Amino acid sequence: MLKKLDPFIIGLITMIALAWFFPQPGIYNGKINLELLTDVGITLIFFFYGLKLSPQQMKEGLSNYRLHLLVQLATFVLFPLIIIAFKPLMRSEEQQMIWLAMFFLAALPSTVSSSVVMVVLAKGNMAGAIFNASISGLIGIVVTPLWMGLFWTAEGAFDFSEIILDLLLKILVPVIVGLVLHKYFGAFIKKHIKQLARFDKMVILLIVYKSFSKSFTAGLFEEISWLDLLLIGISVLALFIIVYGVIGFLSGLMNFNREDKIAALFCGSKKSLVHGTVFSKVLFQNVAGQGLFLVPIMIYHAFQLIIVSFIAQKKGKQM
Repeated sequence: MLKKLDPFIIGLITMIALAWFFPQPGIYNGKINLELLTDVGITLIFFFYGLKLSPQQMKEGLSNYRLHLLVQLATFVLFPLIIIAFKPLMRSEEQQMIWLAMFFLAALPSTVSSSVVMVVLAKGNMAGAIFNASISGLIGIVVTPLWMGLFWTAEGAFDFSEIILDLLLKILVPVIVGLVLHKYFGAFIKKHIKQLARFDKMVILLIVYKSFSKSFTAGLFEEISWLDLLLIGISVLALFIIVYGVIGFLSGLMNFNREDKIAALFCGSKKSLVHGTVFSKVLFQNVAGQGLFLVPIMIYHAFQLIIVSFIAQKKGKQM
């Protein structure tokens, strides 16, 4: 079992508290501000991510197309369709906004580092996990804005071409540059993997602080009750359980071996907080309720760390 609360989750809660009591630095628009710092941080996150990617490992995982198909369909089709099924039940404007925040979670790509770590811990297909976790973030550059555009255009705040260009410049270009330089700096990056993980988390915490500062200043959360937040938490947990169960059923139906089933379960049921914070910054940069869109993914992140780490340890011991 998880012996203590993850320090990063404590950091997320702290950033929200700081944004509530001291929102001014988060909305400051001077020459050197959090907007600029987080933009630079995002570029560096994905540049270092490209440096970490091994072309050889990507090739090793490429051939298992059935595993890749299941993981990517679960990530970008199953998740959104489950949330869409509940849209007719949303009546008020508040409910519509909460639903949209849940849909944003559903449309996000899978997480990278924790998926691979959990698969290794459970003694699953590591090459398949690396491939799927890596390719998911790149697919999400196009698919996530496409999904969001179906429901966000009605608000008159969605320019698809501009958003895709922004995501390409902030995510894809740095990844490609890093991938090209992997053979020169890949070994160095592996030696400093823990420091890079800390840097990633620091940038995420800054984005969370800035987003919630904007939302608290605009009074967004004054309109959302504690009951609504509790329902978001319950919905997020239910979403994870449903997706995990469906992937497990389909893995058995497709006669996956143990290693592939573990990779499918862990990669297909995860959602990336890194991409969630970055995408929210691009998709909702002019929206006062930017912080609301991060609530479901932060809750989901906590759940997936706790639940999947427990499952991974249990499966690992079974071997």
